[in-house]
Amino acid sequence: MPRPRRTESTLLATIARSFGPGAVGKFPRARSASASYVALGIGDDSALFQPSPGCETILTCDWFLEGTHFLRDQQPADAVGWKCLARAVSDIAAMGGAPRCFLLSLALPEIATGTWLNEFLQGLRRAAERFGCVLAGGDTTKSDHILINITVVGEVKKGHELRRDGARAGDLLYVSGRLGEAERGLHLLRKRTGMADHNDSRLQKHLYPEPRLALGQWLSKNRIATAGMDLSDGLSSDLPRLCAASGVGARVDAAKLPIVTPRVALASAPGNGKRPRADDAWELALHGGDDYELLFTVPRKKALQVPVSFEGIRLMSIGEITSSRKILLVGKGGRSTVLKPGGWDPFR
Repeated sequence: MPRPRRTESTLLATIARSFGPGAVGKFPRARSASASYVALGIGDDSALFQPSPGCETILTCDWFLEGTHFLRDQQPADAVGWKCLARAVSDIAAMGGAPRCFLLSLALPEIATGTWLNEFLQGLRRAAERFGCVLAGGDTTKSDHILINITVVGEVKKGHELRRDGARAGDLLYVSGRLGEAERGLHLLRKRTGMADHNDSRLQKHLYPEPRLALGQWLSKNRIATAGMDLSDGLSSDLPRLCAASGVGARVDAAKLPIVTPRVALASAPGNGKRPRADDAWELALHGGDDYELLFTVPRKKALQVPVSFEGIRLMSIGEITSSRKILLVGKGGRSTVLKPGGWDPFR
């Protein structure tokens, strides 16, 4: 028996059901703390958001496109669902905020409206529950390829938001986690055929990134960082953006970069059977995208307040902010070279 054709109404009903009973219309306030911020959700022309007193509202959106950001025949649908929300929520984390709700705009081919959609929604729901972010509405349409746009609404206490324009000369430059792990996972996927094993630990950061929400909120609440952003396109591409916003430069100590080890980086090297050069790991750390770690600056007088790790995530000082507009990479023997952007650029 042929499968009945999907309509937009049945597609919307599938999305609503995946987020539990009562998801259509008014959100049940007991579902999560963030549900109380959505007075009216799925089922009306627009959602109604109730901001908290004394808070700034944060708005961000993010595209996630088949063939550009993910491959349908290699990346599990639940990973696509998780990652499309995690990417956008990472922008909220970068400002020290808390995500409250999100809008989902989804364009699908007919073939993806069955099993693929159900698995995608499972991953999306897991991410929404993990990040405390409620689905408040969105839009659907038909397309030859899968196109996903996520808009997230968040909050941060007035005067506590982390911005890119607060760095000052003399501030120390920090990053969280290890850099290059997500890029390593992408290289692994490109070398293989068929669906990725979502249990492969080497692929976790690429498939299921974790936005650093708790760290961003801690930095914001304690007023430790002067500036911050998330690393989505790679350190070499994102650091110049922070420096440009602040009107400063930076010196990055290559020896202090939290890299994947050369042995681990072997998997991401070209498949020629030879051991990669030791500097492959540095290339991953400098130019690899999709890490969604936090890059932030701290005045020297507050450096002792920054722990070695935060909730199991390592925090590493990798350099300092300078009055020059140049971004310099300091290598062996103190030799400095200009760090040129080499990270992700969709137009390059």
